Amino acid sequence: MNIERVLTFSKTLLEKVTENGDFAVDATAGNGHDTLFLANLVGEKGHLYSFDIQQNAIDETYNRLNEAKKIENVTLIHDGHHHFHQYIPFELKGKLSSAIFNLGYLPGGDKKIVTTPDTTIEAVKGLLQWLKKGGIIVLVVYHGHEEGAVERDALMQYVATLDQKNARVLKYEFLNQKNNPPFIIAIEKSTP
Repeated sequence: MNIERVLTFSKTLLEKVTENGDFAVDATAGNGHDTLFLANLVGEKGHLYSFDIQQNAIDETYNRLNEAKKIENVTLIHDGHHHFHQYIPFELKGKLSSAIFNLGYLPGGDKKIVTTPDTTIEAVKGLLQWLKKGGIIVLVVYHGHEEGAVERDALMQYVATLDQKNARVLKYEFLNQKNNPPFIIAIEKSTP
């Protein structure tokens, strides 16, 4: 397949802006796949902050990082992504290269525990201020459940209001797939 799948494309976007020595955020640690991916990108000289509200997600992510011997450059935070500013040093404001969100519920977890539009939008607004020029926020939107559809609609409404002088917003999705496949919203910061 020549057209990248959604999850593959999310990684491509992160690779374009995240280098060894950078600072990044995984806003939804989940099972640790994106955390490990970003930990490899920021390298030993950089640092990654990884958030999740579920302890089992933090534990699973820790185990994945520990197995790969990538735990030294990652801070795992058992809290919501909208509280990121309480954990990331203020001197990194304007220096983050990337952030990723996988919205919805934890695969294999409790489907009643989901990301919400209010906290997601609050985190995105804040992280946009902490990104460096050219930095990217990637949101993988899983909207095949009731709460996911509500979050999708709120996010789409919010990102449509972003001033194009300050940020470029991309929507990447497959149009002919059934069952509400996930799609990407990518926000690239245009100003310092």
